[in-house]
Amino acid sequence: MSKLLIVGTVAFDAIETPFGKTDKILGGAGTYIGLSASNFHIDSAVVSVVGDDFPQEYLDLMQNNNINIEGIEIVKGGKTFFWSGKYHNDLNTRDTLDTQLNVLADFDPVVPEEFKDSEYVMLGNLHPLVQLSVLEQVKNPKLVVLDTMNFWMDHTLNDLKRVISKVDVIAINDEEARQLSGEYSLVKAAREISKMGPAYVVIKKGEHGALLFHKNEIFFAPALPLEEVFDPTGAGDTFAGGFIGYLAKTDDISFENMKNAIIYGSNLASFCVEKFGTERMQNLTSEEIKKRLDEFQKLTKFETNHI
Repeated sequence: MSKLLIVGTVAFDAIETPFGKTDKILGGAGTYIGLSASNFHIDSAVVSVVGDDFPQEYLDLMQNNNINIEGIEIVKGGKTFFWSGKYHNDLNTRDTLDTQLNVLADFDPVVPEEFKDSEYVMLGNLHPLVQLSVLEQVKNPKLVVLDTMNFWMDHTLNDLKRVISKVDVIAINDEEARQLSGEYSLVKAAREISKMGPAYVVIKKGEHGALLFHKNEIFFAPALPLEEVFDPTGAGDTFAGGFIGYLAKTDDISFENMKNAIIYGSNLASFCVEKFGTERMQNLTSEEIKKRLDEFQKLTKFETNHI
């Protein structure tokens, strides 16, 4: 069975949307990616850092989902990374109310020995030098997927480009793709980004789906229209976890199989937004996943009749 190594924040979030608000709850890119990928019943580990204020029940939750937590450092006397945000009525835009790096400010990742030979590596959104440090500790992975954001493009572009040159897949949203490439057209943007190193470029478009680019091939997957979207926090990370989790499970990194991975990622992300934080992902069943996959198939299936 393939191993999946995930690096990303394990954190506290406080979220406000038009439908309600929370106090501190479980969040972080590493958490969402891990819970999403756990639906494929693969060997996975999360590399991150928390303070000793991080509840044992959250660590138990991850272990109960077959996520190895040896790589999660617990800093005695330290405080866990905290983010607070408020979403506007359209749920596509948000304001960051508070960001406290806390123990994340001095994070020096250590990959567990048994996961240094992981075939699949997911670099969640973190400082590029942290992502590079993880890559230096793993041995010849089969596939490396990178997520990043415009903050690192603004402040650490040279370091970010070093990471990008070493990965196989980059997954970013449309705004970030335009900023990184300097191109407005997403087709041109993907072409420019692929010149930086990645063989595959995934551009996430939120409620409008996701695009996959490889050489001259393009695949588009819609997002499933939902009656209720409660909280979009973590949807992109859940997508990434579904994407790489499916690839690790099938151990097939062809373009054709990546199409399926895009669908699986979109499918899992559609559950994430239905409740606050990770709540929906904690209780997701295989029956629910299969049923919604069938809905995806109906949504995209058609036959052409040439006139």
